Amino acid sequence: MEVFAEYLAHIDNPQHRDRTEEVLAWVTRKFTNLKPKIAWNQPMFTDHDTFIIGFSVAKHHLAVAPESAGINHFSDEIVQAGYDHTKQLVRIRWDSPVDFSLLEKMIEFNILDKADCSTFWRK
Repeated sequence: MEVFAEYLAHIDNPQHRDRTEEVLAWVTRKFTNLKPKIAWNQPMFTDHDTFIIGFSVAKHHLAVAPESAGINHFSDEIVQAGYDHTKQLVRIRWDSPVDFSLLEKMIEFNILDKADCSTFWRK
């Protein structure tokens, strides 16, 4: 989690910082094969130098970015979890619980779907 320390330190709201740290720590523990890094001023995780998932903090939500393929694949489950989404990200409101089982499925999907991907982003 040291890689995310400076990012987390710049989150002013303590509840937002704690929630973000909780999610990043969970991903780090659950997916030890993924490389945590900061890119484009956002925490993210990669596998063989390809993007798997990224996170960013906004005023009203934690944004989760599994790329559009992940959004499309899990759109029904995202809505069932009570989250809204765009083509590229899921918004988890600060006052909503994190659905870690859905997060796990999105990460596992990207790991498998991008196993043979040789670029950072999907083409």
